[in-house]
Amino acid sequence: MKHAGEIAETLVEALPYLQRFADQTIVIKYGGNAMVEETLKASFAADVTLLKQVGINVVVVHGGGPQIGKHLAKIGKVAKFIDGMRVTDSETMDVVEMVLAGLVNKEIVGNINKAGGKAVGLSGKDGGLICARKMKLEKNDPELDVPEIIDLGHVGHVHSINTEILKVLESERFIPVIAPVGYHKSEGQSFNINADLVAGAIASALGAAKLILLTDITGVLDADKQLCSQLNLTETKSMIDSGTIAGGMIPKVQCCLDAVADGVAQAHIIDGRVPHALLLEIFTDEGVGTVFSQD
Repeated sequence: MKHAGEIAETLVEALPYLQRFADQTIVIKYGGNAMVEETLKASFAADVTLLKQVGINVVVVHGGGPQIGKHLAKIGKVAKFIDGMRVTDSETMDVVEMVLAGLVNKEIVGNINKAGGKAVGLSGKDGGLICARKMKLEKNDPELDVPEIIDLGHVGHVHSINTEILKVLESERFIPVIAPVGYHKSEGQSFNINADLVAGAIASALGAAKLILLTDITGVLDADKQLCSQLNLTETKSMIDSGTIAGGMIPKVQCCLDAVADGVAQAHIIDGRVPHALLLEIFTDEGVGTVFSQD
């Protein structure tokens, strides 16, 4: 009976969140260990299916860096990174597109469908979803008067999002699962785009209630290494300026800040290593990560 009572208390705690987010959109960037461990993959698929079942519109954007690296190694191609970005020539782009839009995407779709959901796999090319432009990386060289322009090949940034296909799928109660491959319509080029940036751009374009980044970290830590459950824009910028937020956390945090500045109500960085992390973050008071908001 005690266990049953705890379940009832959890459901009651979730009620206001269920009411608040009904018919709202949540965009989830899916990556890290949650995409690797079998129990976590099943947990994620069940969470997404449940969210859709209770009336929340879910959009999933996934990564796949380790899987890309594995398949490049099979063909004897050495991965090269500059400032954390994969240098992507035409041959590498073919592998990226095959792995992301094919193998990884379809596995996630299959897992969600197995859990009882109705998932549909897309890349940025489908329905003109992600219009991309070539990314230009500038590096300052003290010996040069102007910054050095580094060519990353088929690495892009989001130019615009066409939400039409997502709204059609939403109306028919499908769950879009999106591979972060964009294209340049007039030139016909494909581009590899950072999945966090794609998720942020889609959340902004849809006016989402939440952007959630699943990671392999607990969230943002303060100077005493304690989890910050909530941060506003001013607090977050101060932590970046002081160096409390540094290194690889900065791009993820900046993605969240940009989304909030563009009208997304809240953005989250959560620990995807925790089973059912999505449900715990959305439907409980405590959550399992850091939430960013304007105020």
